[in-house]
Amino acid sequence: MALFSAASYSSVSAAISAPNFSSSSAELKGPQLGSFSFLDRPVAGGANFAYQRWTAVRPVNAEPKRNNSVVPLAATIAAPEVEEKAVEADEEDYEQLARELVKASPLEIIDKALEKFGTDIAIAFSGAEDVALIEYAKLTGRPFRVFSLDTGRLNPETYRFFDTVEKHYGIHIEYMFPDAVEVQALVRSKGLFSFYEDGHQECCRVRKVRPLRRALKGLRAWITGQRKDQSPGTRSEIPVVQVDPVFEGMDGGVGSLIKWNPMANVAGTDVWNFLRAMTVPVNSLHFQGYVSIGCEPCTRPVLPGQHEREGRWWWEDAQAKECGLHKGNLKQDDQAHLNGNGNGAANVNGSTATVDIFDSQNLVALSRTGIENLLRLEKRREPWLVVLYAPWCQFCQAMESSYLELADNLVGSGVKVGKYRADGDQKEFASRELQLGSFPTILFFPKHSSRPIKYTSEKRDADSLMAFVNALR
Repeated sequence: MALFSAASYSSVSAAISAPNFSSSSAELKGPQLGSFSFLDRPVAGGANFAYQRWTAVRPVNAEPKRNNSVVPLAATIAAPEVEEKAVEADEEDYEQLARELVKASPLEIIDKALEKFGTDIAIAFSGAEDVALIEYAKLTGRPFRVFSLDTGRLNPETYRFFDTVEKHYGIHIEYMFPDAVEVQALVRSKGLFSFYEDGHQECCRVRKVRPLRRALKGLRAWITGQRKDQSPGTRSEIPVVQVDPVFEGMDGGVGSLIKWNPMANVAGTDVWNFLRAMTVPVNSLHFQGYVSIGCEPCTRPVLPGQHEREGRWWWEDAQAKECGLHKGNLKQDDQAHLNGNGNGAANVNGSTATVDIFDSQNLVALSRTGIENLLRLEKRREPWLVVLYAPWCQFCQAMESSYLELADNLVGSGVKVGKYRADGDQKEFASRELQLGSFPTILFFPKHSSRPIKYTSEKRDADSLMAFVNALR
């Protein structure tokens, strides 16, 4: 999908290689482009009109435009869930608009959104590559607003990036903060790192979802940086525009808020090509291996070949890697997964019809009885390498080819290669007896030891796995 609406920029992506950053600068250097003529409309007030400081614009969390509006009460009271009220927005119209814009560039989609909603729409900025949304908004020549959720646990680099973006575009980011009393209650009762034990959903609900709900109550529409390729398991059906199915806007009720996802159909590599071409400042964490960036305790760099979401909540299942901000875009099965504690308590049943993976004549599919027997043996005829997996897990799917290659390479070596499906009703057993933390988990059962050895590295290519086997057999 083209990122630029003008034909004169069709050669940009070809001229720009994939991101290859140096840690010496927080700004990317790319080729300078000529003057822009994206829109026929003249830009009033000169080139800086789109990103001047809009001090007169109502705050994001301003009081709704209605006589019976209620300002949020004490900090301990959570914003209510969306009530079932009469739908004021015409959902069919937005479904049709989404179909009409499915091949439109992000620039065209954002221009349409800003034209339609004016100052009643704002860009949700996370401090990562979604800075592209701000660049697109500037290029439209229209006024725009930006808000961000400060959870209180972001990386120092992210806070510095916020400041850089404000100065670069001449804007004030409208920050939303979690309720202090709620955060205090959570930390005092469960500690600072409870999410490592019982899942991230509760912390995200307090620090992110409820502040977002307050912010959106002052808007009629919002713009997000969601992309389908960010998380194929949970974001694969994102439309470019929709009636928000979860949150409500200033008029209240279901259907009172419109959600725009201009980059839904754009590949991550194309987003980075755009950022490089426009020399847009980026978060310096990207130079350190971070791709998807969230709170500091819940984000880490990813290795080459890993999916970007593997750096988020890495101790949890692949299908739990959402914080709740975009719950309305999840498929029903994925929402059921997230309704648990984030560590798989609400996992799909192992009997659901899912296409299995790791199929090879050189690989043994172990049953519950088989894996239990393998555990009980203190002396085995040969060592075993076993992957604990779930066929729906995108990270298991990503390592399938390398694991099958390893199985082929180990034929005749005296090492047996197996697989054990450990989701659904098998997960409790696997967590208790097989050291399962997240999918996939790889275990080596030595020939003369009853306890299996867990492979702890994130490198899941065939050579790295073979080195692990050779070091232990």
